[in-house]
Amino acid sequence: MHLMIPHASALGEACQHSLGELNLPHLSELLGRLSPDGAAIGDDEYSLNTPQELALAQLRGSAAAPGELPTAAWLADSLGLDASLAWARLTPLHLAVGSDHITARNPEELQLSEFDSRALFEALAELWPSSEGWTAHWVDTQCWLIGHASLQGLACASLDRVLARNVAAWMPEARLLRRLQNEIQMLLHEHPLNEAREQRGLLPVNSVWISGCGRHEGGAPPAALQVDERLRAPLLAGDWAAWAEAWVALDAGPVARGLDLARDGRAVRLTLCGERLAQSYASVPSSALQSLWQRLRPPRANTATVLGAL
Repeated sequence: MHLMIPHASALGEACQHSLGELNLPHLSELLGRLSPDGAAIGDDEYSLNTPQELALAQLRGSAAAPGELPTAAWLADSLGLDASLAWARLTPLHLAVGSDHITARNPEELQLSEFDSRALFEALAELWPSSEGWTAHWVDTQCWLIGHASLQGLACASLDRVLARNVAAWMPEARLLRRLQNEIQMLLHEHPLNEAREQRGLLPVNSVWISGCGRHEGGAPPAALQVDERLRAPLLAGDWAAWAEAWVALDAGPVARGLDLARDGRAVRLTLCGERLAQSYASVPSSALQSLWQRLRPPRANTATVLGAL
C-alpha cells in the first residue's frame, strides 16, 4: 500500500492553528511505525509545480524539470489521446481585477454547467485550427485539453499555485502562452454567454489558466498508489473547519487501514504533501522483540510537528 495525501498542510496561521487542534491518532501511530524514506521533495511555496505533482513525477520516473512536468499529457494519455503531441490543460477561470492585483477565483465558484462549458470551449476553437496541427478535447466543465508540437518545453505554473492568489507572479513567460491567454480572454470577453451568465448572477468566465505543458514521458504511476484528494477543496476554499473534518475522516479511513497493515508487518508507504514539500515514509523491518514492544506500547509521532514542516 502506498497512500499519498495532498494538501496535508499549508502555510499561514489558520492552518497551523488547525493542525494544533487536530486529533489524528491513527496517523500519529502510523508515523511512529514508519521512517522517512529519502529526502523531502520540493523547494518552497513559489515552485511552479506543487509538491504532490513533483512526487508523482518522481514515481513515474519523469526527468522533466519543475515547471515543465507534462501533467496535461499524462491526463491525455489516460484518455487515449495522441501521445505524440505535446499537450496543455486549460482551466476556465474568473480573474477578479482589484485596485492593485488580479486574483484567480476558484473554478468551483463559476458553477459552470456542461452546456456553458462546451459552448465556451467551442467558441475558442478558431485559436487552435486542426489545419495547423492542433487538436482539442473537452474533458469536463473545468478541464479542456489542447495539443500541438509547439507546446513542448513551455514552463508554466500549476493551477493550485494560483487559486485565491495574485496571478502576477505566476504568469507564463513563454510568448506563445501569453499570446494564447490574451486571445482567449478577448474572445471570452466578447461572448454573449458571459453577459447572460452575469444577468443570472453568475461569474463570467473571463480567462483560462494554462498548465501542464509538454509531451508524455516517464512511465505509469505504481499500481499500489492511492491518492486521496479530499483535503483539496476545503483547503483551497480556506474552510479550515471542513479541512479538519476531512482530515479526521482520512485518519479513520485510509490511514487506519494503512496502520492495520503496518501492525501486521506488511509493507506500507505514506507520502504527505504540503505547500512546500512532500515527504515519504516507509515501513522498516523489525525484530520479533521490537514488534512485540510496539504492540505493547505503540510508537507515536507529533502530527502537528510533522505536518507543519511541510
